[in-house]
Amino acid sequence: MVDDQFAWRLAAELVRIESTDPGTYEDAIEKHIKQLVERHVATLPGWLSEAIRTTEVEALPGRRDLMVRVAGTSDEPALVYSCHMDTVTLGDGWDVATPALGGVVAGERLYGRGACDMKSGLACAIAAFFSLLDEAAAKGSLPRRAFALLLSVDEEDFMRGIEAAIAAGLVGADEWVVDTEPTDGQVQVAHKGRTWFEVTMTGQTAHASQPWKGADAVAAMAEVVCELRRWCAALPEHHELGRSTITFGQIEGGYRPYVVPDSCKLWIDMRLVPPASTTSARTAVETAIARAEERVPGNRGSYEITGDRPPIERDPGSPLLAALLSAAEEEGAPAEVGFFTGYTDTAVVAGTCGNKNCMSYGPGSLALAHKPNEYVPRADVLRVQRVLTRLALDTCL
Repeated sequence: MVDDQFAWRLAAELVRIESTDPGTYEDAIEKHIKQLVERHVATLPGWLSEAIRTTEVEALPGRRDLMVRVAGTSDEPALVYSCHMDTVTLGDGWDVATPALGGVVAGERLYGRGACDMKSGLACAIAAFFSLLDEAAAKGSLPRRAFALLLSVDEEDFMRGIEAAIAAGLVGADEWVVDTEPTDGQVQVAHKGRTWFEVTMTGQTAHASQPWKGADAVAAMAEVVCELRRWCAALPEHHELGRSTITFGQIEGGYRPYVVPDSCKLWIDMRLVPPASTTSARTAVETAIARAEERVPGNRGSYEITGDRPPIERDPGSPLLAALLSAAEEEGAPAEVGFFTGYTDTAVVAGTCGNKNCMSYGPGSLALAHKPNEYVPRADVLRVQRVLTRLALDTCL
């Protein structure tokens, strides 16, 4: 039975199933959810259960996306609740009373890895899906608009799960897509872009007492870093997404302090806002490498773009946005419109397919994600279950 505490109970259940990425991955939780769906579908009348289709797509070896979809009677775009099943690694620093896989409830909070990112949001989506099925059964007719759960793998790494779902035709340009990432009570509709570079500088070794006989690749890379910092700082601010940022997340090079290093490698994360783009970033990296080669002679630089996600801007005319804001208002939880600082599966759908009806709304706060003692408040979970259920009922029946 789907009561107002359904998602709260299910969230604790899901937190206790490890689905770390990298780690155990999603097999156990995918099977658990599939069985949960099968049990609920078995309670429905035959005419309705026959209209429900379950699809699995192997995105990576042994790692399956899961879609459960109930057909609609109209040709209106389907409503899709998109959730990822993986979490980041468990990590250290958890309190003894609230272990990472404990699913412990204390002080109206659910603690555990994935509590807010995003097993509580996943539980809310399942609750809304089951509620819609039960309401359709009670009315004796199929939904007007098709409704689906899309549960993906690999979101915490390279987002290959949602890419596989797009390639398989499970979601595309037309659907209304809501992911249940933690959004602090907001409806979040825009994303900074995410571009990754791997830069290599190659020089020549020499004894550190005679550095002029070599070419210091680390010194050359330092020039690249400084040049790119200046470039990023000069980029214009976006009226809604704020400023572009650059992070030099990993660097390696050299052998010992007494050897001039002949190689240095740097991994860069850029979060770009319009008008900046991967094209302009590529030019900036090429310029930075050229200047480093001039300033530290004997070095040669190269680069590879290892990630390219475009920025997503708000579409104020989105009918899904209007419907979601209305559902939140109906449930006594009016929501502000904001932007998501990270990059989500729905942003991949928006950027890849040109879908303007993609957004995020879920329980918890992103500030608590990926940390020890991650938690989600009970009130958030109850609110999101109500709002997602209201959205499904209002737009699909």
